[in-house]
Amino acid sequence: MGTRKKYRSAIVLAVVAGLATLPALACADSEPQHNGKSEDIGIVSGLAIGAAAGGPVGALIGAAAGGLLGDRWHRQKQTARELSSDLGASEAERSRLTASVSDLNGSLQESRSHGAELEQTVAAADQVGMDLSFRTDDSAIRVEDLPPLLKLGALAAAMPQARVRVAGYADPRGPADYNEALSAHRAAAVVAALESAGLPRERLIVEAHGSGESRSAAGDLDAYALDRRVVVRLERAPPVVPVAQTVASAAADSGVVRP
Repeated sequence: MGTRKKYRSAIVLAVVAGLATLPALACADSEPQHNGKSEDIGIVSGLAIGAAAGGPVGALIGAAAGGLLGDRWHRQKQTARELSSDLGASEAERSRLTASVSDLNGSLQESRSHGAELEQTVAAADQVGMDLSFRTDDSAIRVEDLPPLLKLGALAAAMPQARVRVAGYADPRGPADYNEALSAHRAAAVVAALESAGLPRERLIVEAHGSGESRSAAGDLDAYALDRRVVVRLERAPPVVPVAQTVASAAADSGVVRP
């Protein structure tokens, strides 16, 4: 009976000894350590205190209790470090996403501002465009005229409310039907260039006037050169009027009073 009480007292003292190792573990774990080192410290501390309290048996029990407590303490510290690391990564990701959203908002605002400036440019000018000259009986665009024509097409393409009017002409020499077809070919060449710059076909207005609007004197070669042209003008699209408003305006103009 006395021996059993002795062992029981040794076990209690060994557990107390294992608990007593916690301050040592706290100091040892102030820097990141491997699980083995914390467990070894617990075993040694439990072994020493258990031996002092309960002899050889107490030393064994104290070593086991100290090792278990040391391992548990290490795992708790490791979990805390992992949670801290995950929190830091989450904060970094949130900061990155916030910066990305800010950049997108800035780009969108810049695009809107650029579009507004283009609209103001067209609104401030009565006509924005260019005239292209052609050689006699030819519908090919001159090389020097192509870059500014493409720039005009890109400008119009960037303005959803803009459209481009393309009007072809010819000098008075030759049959009228031939000159009309020639002016149409010249206008078609300009349209193809504008489309290659990104301008949709539905926003182009194409006209072929032939030589019907020529005012050149007979034999005036310099004046003929001015007749062989295609006029390109960028225009603002008219505002869309609702159908109901159009009907009401027509009724008002005709004097019809509707209830």
